[in-house]
Amino acid sequence: YIWIHGTEPEPLMRSKTRIIKDGKEPEIWGFDGSSTNQAPGSNSDCVLRPVFDTPDPIRGGDNRLVLCEVQLTDFTPHPTNTRAATLGVAEKYADMSPMFGIEQEYTFFKDGRPYGWPEVGYPAPQGPYY
Repeated sequence: YIWIHGTEPEPLMRSKTRIIKDGKEPEIWGFDGSSTNQAPGSNSDCVLRPVFDTPDPIRGGDNRLVLCEVQLTDFTPHPTNTRAATLGVAEKYADMSPMFGIEQEYTFFKDGRPYGWPEVGYPAPQGPYY
C-alpha cells in the first residue's frame, strides 16, 4: 500500500506491506495518521482506500503495488488528499487525452567542475551557459 503523507511543504511517499490471499482484491486499510503528519495523536486513525494496483516490477511474481488515497474515518477525503479533488476534472474531460512533457537536464564537466565555471568560485548568474 503506497500513499502520499502530510509533510509540508513537500509531501513524501509512505508505504506498508500487507499479505493478501490469492485472487482477493486489495481492501480498505487503516493506519496511524499521527506518524505521517495527517492526524493528532489523540485521534490518529486514517483510512487507505486503494485506487489503483499494478504488478510490482521489482519483486515480481504475484506481488502488487497498491496506490491509495487517504481518507478520514467517515470515508471523506483527508485534507492532504489532493487526488480526490482532481477526480471531477478527470471525469469532466474524460473524452480528451492528457499530454505530458519530459524535461531532461544534463551537466557537462571539464577539469572536475561544471563546464563553463571559473577555476575558483562560482559563475555569473544564469545566462549564456544555460
